[in-house]
Amino acid sequence: MKNEREPSAARSAPDDLRADARRNRCRILEAAESVFTQKGMVASTDEVAAAAGVGIGTVFRHFPTKGELLEAILVSKLRRLVDEAEALSSSEDPRAALFAFFTRMLEQSSSKKAFSDALAEAGVDVRGATLETKKELGRAVGKLLTSAQRAGTVRVDVQVPELLALMAGAIHAAEHATNSREVATRALGIIFDGLRPEGAARPRARRTRKTPSSKQG
Repeated sequence: MKNEREPSAARSAPDDLRADARRNRCRILEAAESVFTQKGMVASTDEVAAAAGVGIGTVFRHFPTKGELLEAILVSKLRRLVDEAEALSSSEDPRAALFAFFTRMLEQSSSKKAFSDALAEAGVDVRGATLETKKELGRAVGKLLTSAQRAGTVRVDVQVPELLALMAGAIHAAEHATNSREVATRALGIIFDGLRPEGAARPRARRTRKTPSSKQG
């Protein structure tokens, strides 16, 4: 039976890889993410191989091009988010779990964007490459949202696409307006306050017809 808790990088590997090859692949991905995060996307695959403790030939057997390596890292980062969302779905405090998850998304946003931008510059179809994993992420977020709604801590008229759009907008706006992670975190807090059941839209007050004021004198 497949271990559901095995590393995300390993789970994204081809099913026909031997155990040692899967370990090497996972090691390469972990080393590559660290190298590219520290040195930028200009870092070489030779540096990745050295950090992973494998030969450059091993890197190329798993990832024939640098673009494929960057793509695998991005997918791996998304899969980790899926795993985290699924782990949080059993929390006794669903609202706190939902907030914790989106805070985690915020923490990873700049790194994920760097990999996405590098892939786009290399001509890789980022949307196509991450489509399936993002579908998994949407389903995992749906579980978190449903749990919070059933607990009565999040308004019931919110759906996953709206929630993801709100989070993405808050992260994008806060980071680009001030480049401040603290501001982005506060923005998330404001959004979550608006997601409370009491934050649901109230019926508009009926307008009263104005009567002409009587003329003086």
